[in-house]
Amino acid sequence: MITIDGSEGEGGGQVLRYAAALSLLTGEPFTIGNIRGGRAKPGLMRQHVTALEAACVIGGAECNGLHVGSTEIGFRPGSVTPGEYRFAIGTAGSTGLVLQTVMVPLMLADGPSKLVIEGGTHAMAAPPFEFTAKTLLPLIAKMGPRVTATLDRHGFYPRGGGRIVVEIEPAPLRPIECIERGAFERGKVDALVSGIPFDIADRELKAARKVLGEWPEESFAVEQLPAEIGPGNALLIEAAFEHVTEVMSGFGKMGLPAERLAKTAAKRMAGYIASGAFAGPYLQDQLLLPLAMAQGGAFTTVRIGRHSRTAAELIGRFTGREIGFSDTPDGAHLIEIR
Repeated sequence: MITIDGSEGEGGGQVLRYAAALSLLTGEPFTIGNIRGGRAKPGLMRQHVTALEAACVIGGAECNGLHVGSTEIGFRPGSVTPGEYRFAIGTAGSTGLVLQTVMVPLMLADGPSKLVIEGGTHAMAAPPFEFTAKTLLPLIAKMGPRVTATLDRHGFYPRGGGRIVVEIEPAPLRPIECIERGAFERGKVDALVSGIPFDIADRELKAARKVLGEWPEESFAVEQLPAEIGPGNALLIEAAFEHVTEVMSGFGKMGLPAERLAKTAAKRMAGYIASGAFAGPYLQDQLLLPLAMAQGGAFTTVRIGRHSRTAAELIGRFTGREIGFSDTPDGAHLIEIR
C-alpha cells in the first residue's frame, strides 16, 4: 500500500490522476490524504470524482471516500477490462484530464475500447481537445497503440456540455526518442467564439499577429460556433513541425481583456518556438506515463515544471523506474526514462 500526501509537489488533481492510472497498471493499492491541500478549495472537485470513478469502472477498482469535497481516499485496483464506456462530468471539468486517467491502462488492455466523455473541452487549467488530437495522440501512435479522438460538441466554462469520443486499439508500448522536432512547416491561429460578440475574436487575432508577426495573414481565422453551446471563447495557436505539432491556448472569462488573453497565449508559443525543444509544458507532463510503461525513451522540452517532477516521483514510487532531468547545450532540457 502506497501512502501519498496530496498537498506535496504539484498538489492538485494531477496527483490523483497519475496515482489511479499507475495503480491500475501495477496492481498496487494506494491512499491519498490532504487531497489538493495546496489549493484554495481543498478536496475533490467534480472532475476529479469522475476521473476516479472512470478508473474504478474500467479497472474493477474499489475506492472509499469518493465524493466531492473529500480530502482522503483509498484506492484498491482490480483488473482492467476493455469495452465501451460513457463518463459525464456534469460540469465544465476537463474531458481531456479524465481521459488522461484511463487512456494508458486501456492502451495496454487485451482488447479495444470506446469512450464517450462529456464535460469541458475548452476550459482554463487544462489542455484543449486540439492538443489531445493533434499533439499527444500522433506520438502515442508512434509508440504502438492507435488512439483516435473526435470532438462531437464543444464545451466551454462554465456551462460544459461538450462531448468527445475516443477509440483505443491497444498494443505493447515501445520506447521513442523525441529529441529534434524538425523544420517548422506552418502556423495557425483560430479564435473560437460562441454566443459572444464577434469583435472579441477579431481583437484576439490582431493581438496575436503582433507577437507572431512573421506568420502569414491566412494563418489567422475566426470560427463562429452555434450560440446555444456558449457563451464561450478560446484562442488556439498551432505550430506544426516535421516531427511534432504543438498547441497553445487561451480561454476567455469575465474581466479578462481579449488582447491580454491573446498576447499571453502567443508569447507562450513564441517562447516554445524560440526554445528549440520538442515538447511544450502540457506534452511534457503527458508523455511521462506512456514512456515509463514502455520502460524507456527520452524527449527534449521547455522548462521542467512541478507537474512533471510530481509525475516522475509518483512513477518512481509505483514502478521503481527512474526519470532523469538534465540540461542540453542549447538551453533546452532533457527528460529520460531509465
